[in-house]
Amino acid sequence: MNVNPRLRTAQKRRTRKAIVDAAIALLASGKTPTVNDVAAAADVSRRTVYLYFPSFDQLLLDATVGALSQASVDRAIEQASDDGEARVEHLVRALHHVSPEVERLGRSLIRLTVDTNGAPIEQGVPRRGYRRIEWIEQALSPFRERLDPERWSQLVRALAMVIGWEALIVQRDVCGLSGAEGEDLSVWAANALVRAALEDERRAGPAASRG
Repeated sequence: MNVNPRLRTAQKRRTRKAIVDAAIALLASGKTPTVNDVAAAADVSRRTVYLYFPSFDQLLLDATVGALSQASVDRAIEQASDDGEARVEHLVRALHHVSPEVERLGRSLIRLTVDTNGAPIEQGVPRRGYRRIEWIEQALSPFRERLDPERWSQLVRALAMVIGWEALIVQRDVCGLSGAEGEDLSVWAANALVRAALEDERRAGPAASRG
C-alpha cells in the first residue's frame, strides 16, 4: 500500500518532536539523560532515536536550543494577536535575539546536521527544523483560510529559508552584517514573501481551491 508522502513526512515530524520533547523534559528535570531514558520517555526504541539523530550529541543540542528558545518565541508570536504580518515579524525578531551562547549552540547543531558520517539522507524527509516549521505555521495561522493549501505550504517553506540559523549565519559570515542589520533584512524578506503569497492568491481569485 502506497502511503501519501505528506502523511509520511508528518508522521516522521511527530516522532522527531516526541523524541526532542522527551529530551527537553528530562533536561528540565535536572537529569543528564541517556539514549535509553529518552527512548523510554518518547515511547520509541533506541534504534528509532538513532534513525532521527545519528549522534546523541545532536539530540541533546537540539533539545537544549529548543528549551532555551521555545517560551520566548511563543510569547513573541502571541503578542501580535491575529495580525499575521506582525506575528511573522515578531517571530523573526525573537529568533534574532539570542545570546552568544545560544548562537554557538545553533552553529554546532548545524555542523552536526551536515556531518552525516556517511549515513544516507532519506529523500523528502527533513533532518532538522520541525520546531521552526511549527513556529512559522503558528505565526501564519491568521492567513491559513485565506491561502490555497499549496500556496500556504510554499509560503511556509519559503519563510523557513529566511528565518533561523542558516539565515543568521549567512548574514554574519557571508554578508558581514551586524545583528541589527541582519534582523531588519530577515524582517524585510519575510514580509516580502508574505505579501507576494497574498498577492498571488488575490490574482488567482475564487478559482483557487481551499481543499
